[in-house]
Formats: sequence, structure tokens, C-alpha cells
Amino acid sequence: MPAVELWGVRPSLEETLQRKIEKLTIVRAVRLVAMVALSLAIVAAILEWWIDPGIGSFNDSLWWAVVTVTTVGYGDVVPTSAGGRLVGALLMLAGVSAIPITTSLVVSVFVSRLQRQQHAVDAKDRKEIVDRLERIEKALHVREPG
Repeated sequence: MPAVELWGVRPSLEETLQRKIEKLTIVRAVRLVAMVALSLAIVAAILEWWIDPGIGSFNDSLWWAVVTVTTVGYGDVVPTSAGGRLVGALLMLAGVSAIPITTSLVVSVFVSRLQRQQHAVDAKDRKEIVDRLERIEKALHVREPG
């Protein structure tokens, strides 16, 4: 959905992302985390395949990237050149930061949603209690002699 302009002002990227994030479901959240990991792996696999002749085929490069970004690290395919190791180091840093950040964002969205729902239930309960107390006070005032 395109960002809506109001008085010629486009919503910020943060506002646009916030609206999209609020629509997250469990399935979309898992898909988002998987897409972040897969995107990192594919970009790193392509770079590694171009930079490091010791990797071999693109399939080996992709296997290495998936194993690296998920921090499994089997060690059966490893970069041998300085450039390949640099790509590997960047992928490791991205894997241990981007995936947890994405996961934390998703958890934060779900927790915020649950808190809003609980606040709404609490507000409804408080209103019912206040209404009941007001009815009790009226009933007591009506019965008081005076």
C-alpha cells in the first residue's frame, strides 16, 4: 500500500514500516526472519563465488553462506582468499546481528499488541467497576433518611 500524502508531506519511512509491522502474523513473522537470513546468504554466496576461487561452484558457495549466516559452521567449505574471508566475516557479523534484531522486532510487535489488548480489557473492567460503584452509591443515597 503506497504511503498517503497529507498536505504534501509523505509519511516517514519509520511510520510506513510501523504500519506494515503492526499487520504481522506469526506466519508473516517467520517468513520475515527467514527472508532476512536467506537474503544475507544469497548476497554473500554471490560475492563469495565471485571473489574466492577456492569455494568452487555456486552451490558450494550458497551452502557455505547458509551454514555461515545460521552460525552452524560445518567447516566443510571455507573461504581461502583474503577477500573471501572478509565476505565471511561480514556475513558472520550480519548473521549474529540482523537475524536477532529482526526477531526482536517481531517479538516486540507481538508483546505490544498483547499489552494493548490487555489495557483495553482492563479499561473495560475498570469502567464496569466504577459504574457498579456509582449505582451502589445512588442506591445508598436514596435509602438514607434525610
